[in-house]
Amino acid sequence: MKRVKGDEDACSSSSEGPTESCKKVRKLQPSKEKHQEEEEETDVDLCEFGFDWALLPQEILLNIFQFLPLLDRAYASQVCRGWNQAFHMPELWRCFEFELNQPASSYLKATHPELIKQIIKRHSNHLQYVSFKVDSSTESAEAACDILSQLVNCSLKTLGLISTARPSFMELPKSHFISALTVVFVNSKSLSSLKIDDTPVDDPSLKVLVANNSDTLRMLKMSSCPHVSPAGILCVADQCHGLRELALNYHLLSDELLLALSSEKHVHLEHLRIDVVSENPGQHFHTIRKSSWDAMLRHSPKFNLVMYFFLYEDEFGPFFREEVPITHLYFGRSVSKDVLGRVGVHCPRLVELVVCANGLRPLDEELIRIAKRCTQLSAIGLGECEVSCSAFVEFVKMCGRRLSQLSIMEEVLIPDHKYNLDEIHWEVSKHLGRVWFPDMMPTW
Repeated sequence: MKRVKGDEDACSSSSEGPTESCKKVRKLQPSKEKHQEEEEETDVDLCEFGFDWALLPQEILLNIFQFLPLLDRAYASQVCRGWNQAFHMPELWRCFEFELNQPASSYLKATHPELIKQIIKRHSNHLQYVSFKVDSSTESAEAACDILSQLVNCSLKTLGLISTARPSFMELPKSHFISALTVVFVNSKSLSSLKIDDTPVDDPSLKVLVANNSDTLRMLKMSSCPHVSPAGILCVADQCHGLRELALNYHLLSDELLLALSSEKHVHLEHLRIDVVSENPGQHFHTIRKSSWDAMLRHSPKFNLVMYFFLYEDEFGPFFREEVPITHLYFGRSVSKDVLGRVGVHCPRLVELVVCANGLRPLDEELIRIAKRCTQLSAIGLGECEVSCSAFVEFVKMCGRRLSQLSIMEEVLIPDHKYNLDEIHWEVSKHLGRVWFPDMMPTW
């Protein structure tokens, strides 16, 4: 197709826009004087051989827009009328993440304030799967609450309040946060997933949640919520019979809660995550009876019990004295040989074990004991620990090819009379059935 003068601007390419497919294909001419004449005869519009981006079906545009960051999506909506219509399709706004941060305190992207206003004005009734990602500043948390307060026409199915760093929401006046969150709880009658870690949510607000969403709530994550009591969690467990996933701090865990989750009227819980965190050295922790864990296991025999421990060594006294149905166990601080020995005896359901640090005493016996007793173990990670090469090979040999994840720092393995570091990866690879090397410490 020959190019006409008037078409030059309409079909010119842009470094950011979608009209790049309309770029001209030109033959290089030896004579500068003949360039314009030859160009008029040889220029070809690639749209003639392909398609016009402006005429893409909206279903395809929708899929493309869903992969674009919000700002790029807004720029794309200015290309033509069809793209602008696609920008406002309700399906595009069902899942949305508000990124709120202060430029002076964060490297994260922020959702532009003008875009937020437009979204609230035109699409608040379309929002269903929403998350707020905020930095540590109080201003960002306040902005999130202001947006929540405006969602009076929406009916959310999932809500996540994500703080990339503390304190964020915890710095807000409790009444301001609760008021904003209650707007969502009251107007959303089919909330199924709620993530409100590190927030000042309290028992009365949980009662509002239960009163409006007890039939639909499936997942509740609320670790580090100091204003919630065990009675508040018990209210959720008693009323939300469809609850499948629950995450909370250990101080909210009780025998009464486990028995409530084990009652006949309650569905089978699939995931229970417990964070065991010490705020002050020497903190006292209560004990959960073995009979309560047994009741839970009888009711939900396939449930995953995930426990994260951030304790000092002298605070592990109440733990692992009796059998506990833990499946995933993470030690974020140094843990003693004695505690790891008790894990090998009392955690037969263990699937994954991660030890951040232990000290300078080899864990040979403890590791062998875990391999013998924990017959479902398939993933292990060791950080600042020590294990002799021979004991490690024996451990891998006992676990066999079910070890799908084996993350061991090279510094963990201590050469002995049988293996050195150059030989051990061949022996371990043989028992795993795949090539394996220990992890290397970064050099930077």
